[in-house]
Amino acid sequence: MDFNSTVKGSALEGFYPAGWDFEKIDACVGEPETVCDRQAFWNAGFQPVQCDSLGEFETYMGHEIAMQIKLAKDRGEKIAFILPVGPMGMYKWVVYFLKEWKVACDHVYTFNMDEWADAEGNTLPSDNPGAFQYAMEQALFDPLGELTVPVAQRNFATKDNLPTYPEKIAALKAEGAKLVLVYGIGRMCHIAFWEPTFAADYATEEEWKSQPYRIAAKIHPLTVEQNALTSFKSRTTLVPCRANTIGPGLFLQADYAIGGADGTLGRGMQWQGLSLWMTLRHGCTPWITSSYIPTLAGRLFFLKELAGPLCAECN
Repeated sequence: MDFNSTVKGSALEGFYPAGWDFEKIDACVGEPETVCDRQAFWNAGFQPVQCDSLGEFETYMGHEIAMQIKLAKDRGEKIAFILPVGPMGMYKWVVYFLKEWKVACDHVYTFNMDEWADAEGNTLPSDNPGAFQYAMEQALFDPLGELTVPVAQRNFATKDNLPTYPEKIAALKAEGAKLVLVYGIGRMCHIAFWEPTFAADYATEEEWKSQPYRIAAKIHPLTVEQNALTSFKSRTTLVPCRANTIGPGLFLQADYAIGGADGTLGRGMQWQGLSLWMTLRHGCTPWITSSYIPTLAGRLFFLKELAGPLCAECN
């Protein structure tokens, strides 16, 4: 008895994305020691990196981001980053390394990938503790002090500014700037808030891949609940049901991608293991946004516990 054998006629029938084949999804899960085995659809420069602890994860990921900033500075080049709020722990290490190396970020341009919104695309005030702009200023920009990214070079996903992302990123790339995607993987396998349900809105994969952003995107219920658990102390009533978000037309342009999966909850509980296996094993489909991640060069850092074994353990 399992999901597939009981879903018909249940409250869950039709709840998940129409393109999800749960038998194929379940088949993605393998033995923990095989999680990093290379797959045919992966980019030759894509590498999953297993971390034994949260401290190791945050340090490695922070070092990877800081190193990209330093290398661009050494080359005398501008560099653009698409940045997430989640995971967050790596930012304190970005600050640490850049301060240790005395690397100023005057050559860095940042584009936050998403922001909570209402039905018109209006976003939370920047001083609201739930706002992603507030989170970035507290975790990265302010702690960098005099080395920080210039205010004029920081971009946040407001309804007025998000539509300028494609032109700004294209101009930077035309100047030789590298585009680095930093990301987490959602419970629904979203990247940014680009939900798998959006696949239903496009006739072809190419049309889906060309979409740069959405204003006031409808967030999947499980994404709301993921954020209630991880960012709002379980208080679903505080979580907005929409967001402004970049799309595959921007994040698939990345020259390099730095990912993080740290979704453990303690006492053996976790929420991200299946999403990790789906990302690494399923193969590309617009119905699973993160399935395109392994086609990009870069590193995906993940906590060892997420590899499993993904078996029942009552808590």
